[in-house]
Formats: sequence, structure tokens, C-alpha cells
Amino acid sequence: MTTIKDSVHDHIEVQGVAAALLDMPPVQRLRHISQLGTVTLVYPSANHTRFEHSLGVYHLADRALSHLGIEGQQAERVRAAALLHDVGHSPYSHNVEALIHRRTGKYHDDVDELLGDGPVARVLSEHGLNPDRVAGLVAGEGELGQLVSGELDVDRMDYLVRDAHHTGVPYGTIDHERLVRELSFVDGELVLDEGNVQTAESLLLARALMNPTVYQHHVARIAKSMLRRGTEELLAATDTTAKTLRRWDDNDLLVALRQCDATAAYARRLSQRDLYKRAVWAEWQAVPEEVLTADHEAVGAMERAIADEANVDSDAVILDIPPEPSMTESSSRVLVNGEVRRLGEQSTLVNAIRAAQRDQWRLGVYAPEGESERVGAAAIRELGLDLDGARVRDVRPGFHATLDEFN
Repeated sequence: MTTIKDSVHDHIEVQGVAAALLDMPPVQRLRHISQLGTVTLVYPSANHTRFEHSLGVYHLADRALSHLGIEGQQAERVRAAALLHDVGHSPYSHNVEALIHRRTGKYHDDVDELLGDGPVARVLSEHGLNPDRVAGLVAGEGELGQLVSGELDVDRMDYLVRDAHHTGVPYGTIDHERLVRELSFVDGELVLDEGNVQTAESLLLARALMNPTVYQHHVARIAKSMLRRGTEELLAATDTTAKTLRRWDDNDLLVALRQCDATAAYARRLSQRDLYKRAVWAEWQAVPEEVLTADHEAVGAMERAIADEANVDSDAVILDIPPEPSMTESSSRVLVNGEVRRLGEQSTLVNAIRAAQRDQWRLGVYAPEGESERVGAAAIRELGLDLDGARVRDVRPGFHATLDEFN
């Protein structure tokens, strides 16, 4: 058994198959992948990694298994899946995942090839575990897969607390110990026991508050958009493939960006925090439907049209259209009077949080500081944004918003 001191859970005891997996290269690689990617440019102390998060998920999974009375090989499979659940992450965590998915068809939880052969597969097999079944748990398959990837998974419980701890914000604080203790299975569904509607709501509320404050902070979004643009140009300008890049760590990607002439400027800006500025920051209702639903190719065409209209280079315009707000936590299941109900059906908070998410949504257009004014004006015309005469100027040049932003 190995005991590891953790900043969130204090001491974590790692044993069995997890202890054997700990020093495998795919797991150790997670030491060099930041948990929050570009968020560290907003919160300097948010430099925690996927490695320590994976340890936390393993710890909470172990606690949940004990409370649920699950033992033996079943439990070992879940512990292995919990420790390995993030080994498929690409550099900077989720920041370039959409780009890699477009080119490989793989998301970070598609880990079959990583677990199917090599040292990880050997360790799993030596402990009597089928690598394919462990990979299935990582993807959320089966009853026990809900513990690793689902609406009430231990992954979510750890990252909310850990991200709040390292950023220093209070919004992600949840009673994860109670959440773990109150889990149970009813007809194959993972639910929270009687009397835990508020416990489930706390998970929902924590995620809703962390989203605009941390995960979707405008500076983090700008840096993420620049990183994605640079990574896409790196793949176009070099022999590097998305399949290869998927297995790099943060340092590998940053060095590659620096060494490529086509992307060196992005690397310099990211390293020196010399970021693009908001040229437009538009609410949901101001954006036409065809812009909201535009695919990657259409977004690229819009960026080029804005650049032409503003008479700037095409690399001076980045259009950032987030997906429609969603709230998977509202599907969490709770026992109420002996009946399994979805949280969205039981909680009066859900609709209020949905409305708040829609109000917080923003389309962003980003450009270098000296060109953001022209780009903003061109973007409003080219995208057909309906700002209804309510556009105001922030104290920073080149930032357009609606009056609601300042209420």
C-alpha cells in the first residue's frame, strides 16, 4: 500500500491494482497535464494536474464502494477505472479536445486503445481484470460505470472541490463526504437516498456557480480560443497528426507551437499572457440562429468575412461560439417517498439555474488590442447581431456589450 498526502482529501491510501498502475507511463503523464488548462491565466494558483485529480477520484470511488458494500473483482475494476479515467486527455485537458475529436473521432474517455495493450493492459491482466471492461467503466458503461462517469459520479465530486480549492473561490464547495455516503443503487440506477434533494441541489448549484466564475471566465475563454487556433495551424503546417498530439502533454504542445513559424506568435502570446481582447461580447438573444448553430467550417468562413470587412489579417479574428447551455446534473436521481425521481422534476432550483445559464451565455469575438475596435464593429455587421441600440463601451477599448452586463 502507498499513502499519498493530498491537498483536498488529506491522506489517500492506494493499494491493489491502483498501486500497481500508479507508476505506469500513461498515469504519470497526467502530472504534466493541467486540470484547468488556460484558467491558470486567471487564477495563478490553479496549477493542479490531472494526476492529483485522478488520485482524488480513486479515493472517492474507494469510499463509495465501501459504503455500497461492493467488494472483490467488481470493486477492483471500478478502482482501476477511477484512477485511469483521465489517461485519454490531450494537452491542456479539454481545451483542444473538440479539435482532436474532429480529426480522430475520439474523446478523452475513449481509452480502449490505451488500456488494450502495453504496460497498463499487462498490470490489469496480472490482477485478473479485463482491460476492455475497465475501459467500458471509464466510458460510463454498465451499472457501476455510473460511479465513474454519470450524473452523480465521483469525478464531478472531486473536480468541483479541487478546482474551488486551487482557484481560491468558494463556489465549488460541496459536501462530497455526504454525497458519497448517501449513494445507492435502485433497479440498476445510481441514486441519492431519501432526504437528499438538497444534497443533489448543492452539486447542481456548485457547478452552475463555478461555470461563469472559473470554467467560462472570459480571459480563460480567450486563451483557450488562441490555443485551439494555434494547435489547428500547427497540424496544418507540420507533419504532426491529431493522433500523435493526443498523447502529448502540455509542455510538448507549447514547445511544438514555439518551434513552428506559423504558430510561434500564439506560443509567445500565451506564454507572456499577451492575449487578444474582447471585440464583441454578445448575449444569446442578440445572436441569429444561423450563427448559434454554425459548424466549424461555417465559423471559419465567418471569421474570414469579419477580417475582410475590418481590413485585418485573418489570424486577427477569432469567433468563439459556446454550445447551448446544458445541465446534466438535473438528471441526477433522488429517492423521494420511496420513488426514484429526476432532480429536474423535484427541485424548484433547476429552472432558475437554467435561466441563469442562458443569461450568462456570451458569444465572443477576439482580436489583438490595436485592432479590436475595427473587428468588433465589423463582426456586429457581418454576424447580424441584434444589439438593439443598447451597445455600450467598456472602459477597455474594443469591448462591446449590452447594458445588462453592467446592471
